[in-house]
Amino acid sequence: MSLEKSSSLYESKPVFKSEDWWAVWLGLLVVFLGVAPIWGNDLLGWVNKYNVWTDVTKAFEANSKAYAGLGAAGSAIATYLFVLLITTVGATVIGSKPLRFAAGFTIVYWITFISTVLGNYAYIAATPDSLTRFNIPWSLSLGELGLVFALFTGLIIGNFFPRVTAFLTEAARPEWYIKTGIVILGAAIGIKTVGALSLAGTVIFRGLCAVIEAYLIYWPIVYYIARRYFKFTPEWAAPLASGISICGVAAAIATGGAIRARPIIPVILASVIIVFVAVELLFLPWLATAFLVNEPMVAGAWMGLAVKSDGGAIASGTITDALIRSKALAQQGIRYQEGWVLMATTTTKLFIDVFIGIWAFILAGIWSVYGLNNRNEQGEKYKVSAREIWDRFPKFVLGFILTFLILFTVGILNPSLVKAADAGASQANLLRSLFFGLCFFSIGLLTNVRKLWDEGLGRIVGVYAVALFGFILWVGLGISWLFYHGIKPPVIGG
Repeated sequence: MSLEKSSSLYESKPVFKSEDWWAVWLGLLVVFLGVAPIWGNDLLGWVNKYNVWTDVTKAFEANSKAYAGLGAAGSAIATYLFVLLITTVGATVIGSKPLRFAAGFTIVYWITFISTVLGNYAYIAATPDSLTRFNIPWSLSLGELGLVFALFTGLIIGNFFPRVTAFLTEAARPEWYIKTGIVILGAAIGIKTVGALSLAGTVIFRGLCAVIEAYLIYWPIVYYIARRYFKFTPEWAAPLASGISICGVAAAIATGGAIRARPIIPVILASVIIVFVAVELLFLPWLATAFLVNEPMVAGAWMGLAVKSDGGAIASGTITDALIRSKALAQQGIRYQEGWVLMATTTTKLFIDVFIGIWAFILAGIWSVYGLNNRNEQGEKYKVSAREIWDRFPKFVLGFILTFLILFTVGILNPSLVKAADAGASQANLLRSLFFGLCFFSIGLLTNVRKLWDEGLGRIVGVYAVALFGFILWVGLGISWLFYHGIKPPVIGG
């Protein structure tokens, strides 16, 4: 037997036995059903949609009015049965016992469901512009906390209830769930990119330039700091660099999958990222308003580059938009049109999301050829064959790129279909959020906290704090100034 074959850390599996390929197939199935509105059908309108709530009876419902007759409970049950069916089929073919998987998955699903509902409580998830509608004085504006609730519930069960953990382990498949979710995510980003092209060309071009420059600066510096000064291995340093420098949760997870990191790594990083996002929300919009009232588009782009989660960035952009418009009107008598500052945030964040898949593709290739995983049992580096590169390459990245290109191409070739495609991709994206939640609970369930601390949680916080406050905030501000300086939102009545 050759050294290459015997030393492979990732044995080649038949296509139908591979979680990676099943992530692609399930993701493509969901996207196919989701985009049915393009040809006039609504095949995912029954999927459960979570609402921000103060009245728990309004916390969830079918996402399409055509299926309103199902009721909230009917929608939740239909979603559960659909995801149970497709995952049980996949798990059975991969090698799981179907009844045991289904029983465990049922518990995993409903715990994730409850965690998501709690994460959408208005005081946690309401955006600043919706506080009046909910009649509440404040909110954390952190809808992603539902993922943290799922993670912590899994941690509690996994560390204090060993018998329950043993029962649920069969259904706790974090890599499969998150990879499926990322494949689905490609469709939503693809069609939203088409929509972004219809925005002001200057904002789009400058937003793209800003993101590319931020990638080239942020990622290598964070990676270097993590490796040189905090002594992290490449397995930790690469997802850490992506999570801190690119786009938080999704980037850390995509990078972890691309380099075959242990699944615990990106999710733990994601939890730290969400905490820092909350800190940024407490001061960054007000700091931007204090110093950038005359450069509102710079302020908006800064939120997109500095706040490392989609929800947190959009919430920060929303706050900044409102604060700057109010201050400009009060101090200068200028009435800016609403939404343009937020558009700078959203556009910047959009291109960051698009680059997640590209960056994962690049890192997968680099790690396959040069990564520290390419060693035999004696620690000797061996040559990686083309087959080895293919076996290691994360197939979900191909799925992400494929769904992105399909929706992007549909929108470009036939603009009249953009509205229908966007609605369909949004329906599919509801299941993407569900798969993310299943992943977070599964990781919590499989995490040994004592071992986690041994891996260096304090050092993770240290890298993040040094990188964020040491240069990411200020380099992001400089890049935003470079590309958006002098651009003003339209003025009402101007």
